[in-house]
Amino acid sequence: MRGKDGKVLLAAVVVAICASMMTSARPSGGTVSGKITYEGTPAKQKPIDMSKEPSCAKQYATPPTTETVVTGPNNALENVVVYISAGAPDEAAPSKAAVFTQKGCRYLPHVLAFQVNQELNVMNDDQTSHNIHPLAKINREWNKSQPPGSPPIVDKYDKAEMIPVKCNIHPWMHGTFAVLKNSHFAISAEDGSFALPNLPPGKYTVTAFHESYGDQSQEVTISGSETKTVSFTFKAKPY
Repeated sequence: MRGKDGKVLLAAVVVAICASMMTSARPSGGTVSGKITYEGTPAKQKPIDMSKEPSCAKQYATPPTTETVVTGPNNALENVVVYISAGAPDEAAPSKAAVFTQKGCRYLPHVLAFQVNQELNVMNDDQTSHNIHPLAKINREWNKSQPPGSPPIVDKYDKAEMIPVKCNIHPWMHGTFAVLKNSHFAISAEDGSFALPNLPPGKYTVTAFHESYGDQSQEVTISGSETKTVSFTFKAKPY
């Protein structure tokens, strides 16, 4: 076919192919999203005295505060691990390592979520030594020193667990390892928001964990590509 009709047919074919490619590239499944908030009066976070560690203290214009409870506007609660605790199959660990960095005598990020058997790299970006002590109860507990300039500490966990982490040298340094069975997890943002995308149709248990306030769970059913809203409210502990 030649001429104008041929050009029109060719254009239609190109459009159809592009539309098909765009459709196939779209993520499949539904999404669970929502916000994490608190009610009541949370404990006031205290300024950290780093005077005994000048190399860290000089990195801050004003002393940083503890991060046991981090709140945002409109009673938002940050650093909450939200994950699918039932209904989704276990997944193989990704090849990319999870990174936990010590900088300014603090843990970055404060809460690190990663998968079972995923490689964990613990970095020391400070000019001082640290002593990393994850307080595992289900997994193997370890306690390792890391002088400045030393290579990363490399490890992994073979069981799911929420693991508190501390530094035996600097008592204000605390964090959490969230070791999870699959990739369906998120950490609540400053505004308390989270999203768990790409969930196939099915019934799921969504769990929210906070290091001070414990955990809560809700059930949700995904039937297609819709977005379901699931929110959690934690009762604050003033002391």
